[in-house]
Amino acid sequence: MQTRIFTLLLIFFFTTQLIQAQITGKIIDADSNEPLEYATAALYNTEGNLITGVITNTEGIFNLENIKAGTYTINASFMGYTSLKTDAIKVNKKGETINLGTLKLTLGSQLNEVLIKAERSAVVHKIDRQVFNTKTYQNSEGGNAVDVIKNLPSVTVDGQGEISVRGSKGFTVLVNGKPTQGDASAILAQLPANALETIELITAPSAKYDPEGKGGILNIKTKKGAINGTFAQVNLRGGLPSIEDYDTKVPAQRYGIDATINKRTDKWNFSLGASYQRNDKTGRREGEMFIINQPENKTTFLPSDGERSFDDISYNGRLNLDFTPNENNEFSFGLFAGKHTKERLADIVYYDNHAVSPIGSNNRLYTFEYYNHNLRVRKGDFALGSIDYAHTFTNDSKLSTSFLYEYTFLGGPTENDNLGHPDNSIIYQQEYNTNDNPLYGTRFNLDYQWKPFTFGTLETGYQYRDIDHTGEFVYERDGILVPEFSSDIELKRKIHSGYAQLTAKKDKWDYAAGVRVESMDRTYTEALKSETTPNVYKYDFVKLFPSASLQYTVNDKTKLKAAYSKRVERTTTLKMNSFAEREHSEVFEQGDNTLLPEFIDLAEVGITKKIKGGNSIYATAYFRHVDNVINRVNTLAYEASGEVIDSIINRVYSNVGKSNAIGLEFGATLKPTKNWTNNIGANIYNYAIDGVLNFNHRDGVERTYNIDSKSTIYSLNLNSTYSFWDNASVQFTFNYLSDRNTAMGEDSRFYSPNLTFKKTFMDNRLSATLQWQNIDMGLLNTNEQRITTSRSNQFYTTTNYVYEVDMITLNLSYTFNTVKNKSKFIDSEFGKREF
Repeated sequence: MQTRIFTLLLIFFFTTQLIQAQITGKIIDADSNEPLEYATAALYNTEGNLITGVITNTEGIFNLENIKAGTYTINASFMGYTSLKTDAIKVNKKGETINLGTLKLTLGSQLNEVLIKAERSAVVHKIDRQVFNTKTYQNSEGGNAVDVIKNLPSVTVDGQGEISVRGSKGFTVLVNGKPTQGDASAILAQLPANALETIELITAPSAKYDPEGKGGILNIKTKKGAINGTFAQVNLRGGLPSIEDYDTKVPAQRYGIDATINKRTDKWNFSLGASYQRNDKTGRREGEMFIINQPENKTTFLPSDGERSFDDISYNGRLNLDFTPNENNEFSFGLFAGKHTKERLADIVYYDNHAVSPIGSNNRLYTFEYYNHNLRVRKGDFALGSIDYAHTFTNDSKLSTSFLYEYTFLGGPTENDNLGHPDNSIIYQQEYNTNDNPLYGTRFNLDYQWKPFTFGTLETGYQYRDIDHTGEFVYERDGILVPEFSSDIELKRKIHSGYAQLTAKKDKWDYAAGVRVESMDRTYTEALKSETTPNVYKYDFVKLFPSASLQYTVNDKTKLKAAYSKRVERTTTLKMNSFAEREHSEVFEQGDNTLLPEFIDLAEVGITKKIKGGNSIYATAYFRHVDNVINRVNTLAYEASGEVIDSIINRVYSNVGKSNAIGLEFGATLKPTKNWTNNIGANIYNYAIDGVLNFNHRDGVERTYNIDSKSTIYSLNLNSTYSFWDNASVQFTFNYLSDRNTAMGEDSRFYSPNLTFKKTFMDNRLSATLQWQNIDMGLLNTNEQRITTSRSNQFYTTTNYVYEVDMITLNLSYTFNTVKNKSKFIDSEFGKREF
């Protein structure tokens, strides 16, 4: 019986294959050999009448089906490229499949920069991602990639500089499609905004990508060239003196320079770049804290106020060399090295500090004032290199491999001095802690792509990643080693993973499905300086990470889509260090040596629609579930004896349970007039955390804290641009983030309005951009954020961070010729995550 069924299925399969003839092929850029998605393949008969037409998929592949016997030609076209007409194609019988191979289109000689700028959409929606044109965001010019992405719908940057995608701070950054494992803010801060071409937001990534990142993936693509030649560009940035100094000891400095030179021939592509950026930020910190000591029936109050500023300096050099001996082989070699230093100064006066007893009374036990000098320096010296090779076979299948090695040295001291006030010569306590964190990382990728079926492309691959991160923490008080705060730690992590991914197109349907299997082994070792035997904590897993996406084209203007992806957010080494570190006067900070990674389920459904006059709208509903949520939680600090420390709380990183986010993302491009374009993005979601924190304090007692928090959060990003002439425009942007809940409190709303004027000169080779950032004029509460945490009958803390407003910056960019940039550089895989 089974044999008969199998035979019938075979007959049915081969019969269906013989019903209709097909013509297939691939359309690519003749210069870069990259596939052209959404290119058009139109079929004409010998009389020149249009028979049918299709657009290419993400791989540039088209498939014309249901073709009758006859003689035809195909016209391949794409906006900005010269159309290509094939020779006569003869279809003789039904069931015949004719593969035209690769059709190469060249960029049209009549296309100029003004036309591209006028016609190119601010956002393009694909089956698994949104692609944003960085030229839309003039307010970012002269800055870095952070200044660009904060304008994207559902992306927010808060007062602490932390970036979130749909409310999640965990996401992965790719640079030109290459994975990085660094801290997102640090990676993006190193990339000059002027060097970016597009940013792809992949909210539900497929199995071919690393499964890291709660919020999905940001793929940063640098500018690419169109023809052979030499490209050279220099960008200068200078900031005017601060309008408000916030009583800071040293004025903020903002200036920078980055330069790129790119030489391209038919076979060679050489890129050399260097950047120096200084981006200081002044501000103040206004705080209030009280701690309730129930056993002693006492409440301690600690109001404070003072400077909180940042000095941020980074410089680096980048080299990349590509060699393409023929259309089937490509070699690439890259080097990247540099330094990054970020100094956070918090010089705070703790005024009118006092304790009352009993609780709730006005009976002061004492009144005390002191001055706290707290300087935290974070340094990162890094050097990495990569080698890549790709081979394209005659059947258009492709094999590619990549190897990356990274060395990063992390470190930097923290000074914490408690001094008299107003007499700062009185020394109550001086603390100093530092750490040396050398990190060694390796990554190897092997990927293969081919088309074993007529209906789709199959991609498979293997990846190996290894990290060895060692840390030595030395803590001194009044020049004497404090053994309970001094420790050695080491994290070793090995990951093996493999994936299979099928991508296909059928009529109006685009679909992709895949699965990634990953094996991770993690060994974390830590020991106090006073201990001879270290503690070892092991954790490993073998898990599947499936993904699927589906898109249906209703018509030329409307598309529907749905997607699912399973993700993981791994732990950093510092968040696993369970030994307390004196972060500043009123906070111990420590991690959890058994910290588990977060596991995430992402699902979304959406619609995109084009409207007349270049207008468009889209909406996406999404759901994100997270297990093993990692949160920063405040608890009371206890002495080894079990007594409450009246003036210090514990800041703990730990797994606190699970969270759910259900939201709706909305975006629109509106053009009321030819010269006025508005890009609007909004996001609203309900976020809920539910769990329990079990934490061992310094007194050895495990205490349990219930976590239950939920709220509705929304954000708005507005970008409005008006063009006066072909070479001048003004742009207003507004970024707003509402109040939002945390595991034990609330972060306040945060907003920033900005105004930019841009003009180009010398046939667009020179551009000048004048920026007015964080507009306030003494009338608004721009660039301020209040962070509050509390626990009933234990403590209450609230801190208002007031950062610099009304910042004026001038940016100049000069391009030495009109050949576009083809440079591409590697970036950090491991170290920047730990920075």
